[in-house]
Amino acid sequence: MRVFTVLGPSQSGKTTLVEAISRLDGRPTTFDVSGTVHLHGFSYLDEPWCAIDVDGGSDNLAYVGPAMAISDAAVVVVPPDPNAAVLCAPYLRLVEEAGIPCFLFINRMDNPNGRIRDIISALQTYCTQHIALRQVPIRDGETIVGAVDLISERAWKYQEGQPSALIELPQSVEDREQEARTELLETLSDFDDHLLEQLIEDKQPPSAEVYDLAAQVLQHHQLIPACLGAASHGNGLTRLMKALRHEAPEFDIAAGRDEAEDNARAIAGFADVKKHIGKIVVLRGLGDGVKAHENLGGDTVGNLTALDAKTQIAELPAGQIGLAVKSDHLNPGNLYDSGVATPLPEWAASHPAAYRQIVSPAHERDDVRLSNALSRLVEIDPGLHQEQDELTGHAILGSQGPQHMRRVTAKLAEDFGIEIATDHVETAYRETIRTSVEYRHRHRKQSGGAGQFADVVISVAPMPRGSGFQFEEIVKGGSVPKNYIPSVEHGAKEALAQGPEGFPVVDVKVTLSDGKHHNVDSSDYAFRMAGKNAVREALPQAKPVVLQPILNAEIHLPSDFVGDLVPTISSLQGQVLGFEGNPNASGWEIFNAQLPAVAEDELHRTLASATRGTGWVKLQFDHYEELRGPVPNSASRETASA
Repeated sequence: MRVFTVLGPSQSGKTTLVEAISRLDGRPTTFDVSGTVHLHGFSYLDEPWCAIDVDGGSDNLAYVGPAMAISDAAVVVVPPDPNAAVLCAPYLRLVEEAGIPCFLFINRMDNPNGRIRDIISALQTYCTQHIALRQVPIRDGETIVGAVDLISERAWKYQEGQPSALIELPQSVEDREQEARTELLETLSDFDDHLLEQLIEDKQPPSAEVYDLAAQVLQHHQLIPACLGAASHGNGLTRLMKALRHEAPEFDIAAGRDEAEDNARAIAGFADVKKHIGKIVVLRGLGDGVKAHENLGGDTVGNLTALDAKTQIAELPAGQIGLAVKSDHLNPGNLYDSGVATPLPEWAASHPAAYRQIVSPAHERDDVRLSNALSRLVEIDPGLHQEQDELTGHAILGSQGPQHMRRVTAKLAEDFGIEIATDHVETAYRETIRTSVEYRHRHRKQSGGAGQFADVVISVAPMPRGSGFQFEEIVKGGSVPKNYIPSVEHGAKEALAQGPEGFPVVDVKVTLSDGKHHNVDSSDYAFRMAGKNAVREALPQAKPVVLQPILNAEIHLPSDFVGDLVPTISSLQGQVLGFEGNPNASGWEIFNAQLPAVAEDELHRTLASATRGTGWVKLQFDHYEELRGPVPNSASRETASA
């Protein structure tokens, strides 16, 4: 089975292209993974194929790596507009990181919004590999009615909903065809001395030799061929499929790219949980393949089916894609042999799940069920990450963005029967003090029987940022017996759990210097309460301040948008630290900034707008600093009640 992944920005026509190709030679079978990744199995020239359609948009970039890991080649669908080339930048970057052979399909050429030459030039900004145009259009006035293959020099006229018709090369396109063909051959000659000699001697190389060379440079990631078409009209589909069939590498090349060992037997690309079925894992066979009900990854594989999830198959030979049912031990993102799982290379790993939301059940009775469901989703969805809110203990779910979070919400309702509520993650404010204060507190209670008595003298003092809490006792003369001192420390810690503004207090040293006790009425409890109240009452006098968490933001974005991002960071009360070209990604910048954690949600919204959905961010806590201005009332109340 030959497998290719189809990528591209939203509204570029990916799905139209895949559906049209899969119907060229029969009726396809399909399998959807969480409504985001769509596998189309089909036959072409009596050979089995699978096209993997990954939804466009920044919320779906996490699925590009796993799709390429089980593919032989990638096709990036490009809008026919130079100004839209930047929208393809994330896909071109991921393709180059994976080292997968790639074709461009410039779609909707029935209604272009710019010159092809300008589109190629704009795309080249984001590629280290040279983009080589493989066709030139045939025009009737302003309308594109066909294309010329620059290697075979055959001309084809488009026919609505039918295969293109072979025609004589029109005189009107001869000059442009010769110019473009010369450019293509000169580009290919950079990788082949024999072709270079032929060109120097003014000899025309045979088409078969040029096709072979084109396949070689494609497989060695030295060139990206660009084809033309209009998927909605069925134009250019056969030329693209012929290129994939003859020039894309066989599956053993893809297995080497995945760093598969000789004993590897399958790649797990994706997984999903379907109501009434359970967990389904998308596998591609390696090496000796996989048989149903035999060992893989240290446990027994369940049933194997075709992509329709119904037709059972006995085995999955090398190269073929199928589904494993009742195989809960298998997880996506792994290579499997009989005994163990090996993670796929780093390029196949997920994008950071930076969009975080607190997730809670709409009905309290579903609390345990939600916890189990989230664990299962994180297991199968490479774009999710789960953690716990340090203030409230609530579950925090990291996703790829708002659209992804909405899909998760819908899946929990449909497949798990759990309704959820989401909320923003509460900012982890802290408090500290600016000056030292000494304070005495006497805890006394008498209500019949044994009483309560404890008297302590403490001081609270500021410490350097990041020091945390320190307790010291310098009591002399036994005024506070040694056995009660730990209780005073315990009480001090309790008081620091919530400062005057309702937030935990940090970077404070508490010193117990004196006190009194009673032989009968003193107790651990009394001294704990005395220590707690002494610190609590001392804090407001020690010039308390609120600290806000500051995050490091490493933003990856196309160079075109750097200028727009500077005012965006400033508007979020952030500080630009600098930016530099990404040495591993042509046309990309790494933009470093610091900004308050409270701006995290707004950063995601403005980043999507400022970069047209192409940028992404990695956030990491860096330090605390004093908050200038008031604390949001909601934050103070919610934290105080946590």
